[in-house]
Amino acid sequence: GGNGGFSMVFRKLPGVSASGMGLRLSQKFVFLLFLSGLVTLCFGALFFLPDSVRLKRIFLSKTETQPVTVGSGSENDVREHLKRPKDQEHPRGMASVKGETSTKLKSLSRKPSVSHEATEERLAGGKAQEDLTLLRSKTESASEKSTSSDHGATSDTFSYKKFKRCLLRPPLGTDDGKPSDPKTNERREKVKEMMKFAWDNYKRYAWGKNELQPLTRNGHIGNIGASIIDSLDTLYIMGLVEEYNDAKDWVQTSLDLNSNGEASLFEVNIRYVGGLLSAYYLTGEELFKNKAVELGEKLLPAFNTPTGIPRGVINLGSGTSWSWGWASAGSSILAEFGTLHLEFVHLTELSGNPIYTEKVMNIRKLLNKIEKPHGLYPNFLSPVSGNWVQHHVSIGGLGDSFYEYLIKSYLMSDKTDDDAKKMYYSALEAIEANLVQKSPGGLTYMAEWRGGILDHKMGHLACFSGGMIGIGADDGAPEKRQHYLDLAAEITHTCHESYTPTKLGPEAFRFDSGAEATATRLSDRYYILRPEVIESYMYMWRLTHDPKYREWGWEAVQALEEHCRVESGFSGIRDVYTLTVSHDNMQQSFFLSETLKYLYLLFSDDDLLPLEDWVFNTEAHPLPIVRKSCLQDEATQDKTVSE
Repeated sequence: GGNGGFSMVFRKLPGVSASGMGLRLSQKFVFLLFLSGLVTLCFGALFFLPDSVRLKRIFLSKTETQPVTVGSGSENDVREHLKRPKDQEHPRGMASVKGETSTKLKSLSRKPSVSHEATEERLAGGKAQEDLTLLRSKTESASEKSTSSDHGATSDTFSYKKFKRCLLRPPLGTDDGKPSDPKTNERREKVKEMMKFAWDNYKRYAWGKNELQPLTRNGHIGNIGASIIDSLDTLYIMGLVEEYNDAKDWVQTSLDLNSNGEASLFEVNIRYVGGLLSAYYLTGEELFKNKAVELGEKLLPAFNTPTGIPRGVINLGSGTSWSWGWASAGSSILAEFGTLHLEFVHLTELSGNPIYTEKVMNIRKLLNKIEKPHGLYPNFLSPVSGNWVQHHVSIGGLGDSFYEYLIKSYLMSDKTDDDAKKMYYSALEAIEANLVQKSPGGLTYMAEWRGGILDHKMGHLACFSGGMIGIGADDGAPEKRQHYLDLAAEITHTCHESYTPTKLGPEAFRFDSGAEATATRLSDRYYILRPEVIESYMYMWRLTHDPKYREWGWEAVQALEEHCRVESGFSGIRDVYTLTVSHDNMQQSFFLSETLKYLYLLFSDDDLLPLEDWVFNTEAHPLPIVRKSCLQDEATQDKTVSE
């Protein structure tokens, strides 16, 4: 809606000047002076809005973005919103329950820097809508299934058997990844027990809701079953068969894809589309493929903008889309429109419809063409003009997964997507030149950048970058391979240093005025069961097999058990610096999807979801590497057989 207002103002300007012709010169001068003042004021306000806390609070509190402002009004809030936009969407639709809505959002927000409760509420709302949508598509997909099976031989239908033959190794390894070392296996079994405990309580108290609130023993707003979709692959790889079957049955009977509320394009994509795609590739159940494609179709209207850069919020029922109210000047967010590539490539693979790949390639083309300050990608881009809005750069919330999806797009393409490779390594070079810093105490960290001024703060969300730089070490310049592995290890070490004294880490930590990886503001001290630090431990273990990563992971398991486990599930905590913990009453869906999955993989053999076959999306849903040459060879063989 915001952009419409601006365009109207400009559309009317020519009329204004025409009628002005009849005025005396002095009047005209005064009028023009007033007009230019107004324009300057508008643009000035736009420019400063996003980062000015006071203004942001005033404006945000009136809209559904309220949750963002819950915290300090800092970027963290925004980040939370961004990362889990799904929930956010909901709040807007539910103006009557403002508080609840914002909570909803938060919970969905994977990278919820923003306010805890607000975001959670919002997230939940978004999910509910998603649920509805899912249901509708379910019935449709059932009817499609009967028709699609008739054309099994046509080349445009996806063959699961063919796909399985193109994998280098079995997805679950030789013995489901069971480690030979008894101590490691015991630790792995502990993680599995935590998953079963979290799942059983969700099922008992919040079944079908987005997330469990373990202290009040109820579900968070929203009935789109975010925790169910997010858990499918985790349950499957852990061998929790009964639980997986319950989840599958729910998808079949209760997932509604036509919910009429606002949903975050980003959240729906990474949680729902990603979760359904992974479930399909791991199990071969057509149900998951049909639901994923059905949902993918519902996301397409968000791309109907002058530039093809999608808006952040979509109503899955009606197809209308809009930008987040809290995002600067109706802009789209880098980490949102930049975190669609992996899933959309797979939607094209499964549906045979090139439109999904075209949409994400178009985004990439625009980003390639546009001028970048110092080679960096700012966090806000206008979907109308295709220009950056504000020069704020972050590897944490708002930016994070865009960079992750560049290197992962290259790896997922079986190393054929050279554009993604070039973009990733040049972005990494710009990040090293401008953002990577060393603290007085010798810790390497990634600062945030605002129009050339560094903010010496690193968010928990940015801690995924250790793993990212690690998996990208092999394909850059050969002489930089060791340098990248060292940088990855240093950043992972810094993030481990922030995990103290509870052995859990804060939402954001600073490196100025004497601080070394510590949260100086009260509003940054919470831990919402986030996975990013553990994610980097898992990748660094696979890349180096240094035993310290498993030890650090075990420290985190013990801390989660001690501080976050409550009688009926797991809950985030409000202050990681006090041993007398205060719980936030949210068992985030990403705890089941990411945190526990990465811990389980950390204590498993490398042949469980081997990295030579699988790439994890930003919600830890494994997607297979697309081996075009293999799939085509298989196709020609099949054809000759059928002829």
